[in-house]
Amino acid sequence: MHVVVVGGGIVGLSCAHALAERGAAVTVCEAGTLGGGSTARAAGGIRTQFSTRVNVELSLASLPVWESFEERFGVDIAYNRPGYLFLAREDDTAAAFGDQVTMQRACGGESELLSPEELRKRWPHVRSEQFVAATYSPLDGFADPYLALQGYATAARETGVDVRTKTPVEEIDRIGSDGESPRFRVETPSETLEADFVVNAAGAWAARVGAMVDLDLPISPRRRQVTVVEPESTLAESEPLTIDLDTGSYFRPERDGQALVGGQFDEKDSDVDPDRFSESMDLDWAVTAVERAADCADYFGPETRIVRGWAGLYAVTPDNHAIVEESAPGVVTAAGFSGHGFQHAPATGRVVAELCLDGEASHVDVSALSSSRFEAGEAIEERNVA
Repeated sequence: MHVVVVGGGIVGLSCAHALAERGAAVTVCEAGTLGGGSTARAAGGIRTQFSTRVNVELSLASLPVWESFEERFGVDIAYNRPGYLFLAREDDTAAAFGDQVTMQRACGGESELLSPEELRKRWPHVRSEQFVAATYSPLDGFADPYLALQGYATAARETGVDVRTKTPVEEIDRIGSDGESPRFRVETPSETLEADFVVNAAGAWAARVGAMVDLDLPISPRRRQVTVVEPESTLAESEPLTIDLDTGSYFRPERDGQALVGGQFDEKDSDVDPDRFSESMDLDWAVTAVERAADCADYFGPETRIVRGWAGLYAVTPDNHAIVEESAPGVVTAAGFSGHGFQHAPATGRVVAELCLDGEASHVDVSALSSSRFEAGEAIEERNVA
């Protein structure tokens, strides 16, 4: 069986690696450079604290790979697990925390619900008087997305995957009916590839790839920014990645005492053309991001110095959940992760291999991630968006 994977980000490479490990011949077609769309500009978060079971299960199924990445792939991905700390200012946000912690723990997570007093005792730099509740999980952390991408790329090639960069897919034609092989011709500028399966892991370009096989995928590219700052007081590497859920602000420790600060609160960062968007950080956005972080924790203030920053792409669905399914015979979609693709890549790769080779997923139940949920009015909203 030959599978063409469209997209050379970490999701596409994880899919390719998992397929090749199970004996499939795999070609990855990446229009630009590996990870150039989203992965290389991601914040690298890896967490189990989601508000829906399917996202929690994808995280838990991916954790063993992140925990043993250097042993498996021979690459140190700077994996740091100080936990994630979610903060609630509003009573309705806090009320949802209780049910989420119960669900997360039932799935095998280790999250806990904290009062403002417990928050103050454990993390005195957080302005606990601003918050009515918090949750924390020691399973959560972050890693370097670029290093992880390189690990997957090397492993995929060593497993026999033909990884092609600067190879855009221009057209996909179905040439065989069910039962006939190959099913598709995949047109690239230099060659026509024949494939039994096509995996759409094109991230922010996934809707365009879907349209080549007459699929209408509700996946939109969104611009997201992040800045690295020198805070007024040093963030220890043991400090958790902290998310002020009601304002959309977050921060985490970076190397050498610096901090990475971000958030989703800029209306200008709505739908964009993924081929023409600014990869540079907007200074006014960075100032706002630091101000919001300062309202959350006393690490930040007027003397905080903005060092650098960048912008990348999220591939977003209306309910902030991925689409992972066989969208049409021979066409598997793994896209629209809404900022969670990096952390869910290991489990997604295995699920996609199962969809292609077994006809159904068994590693994680991804039935809730079918694109049909939107037309059926069964969207599953992710509340813990960051």
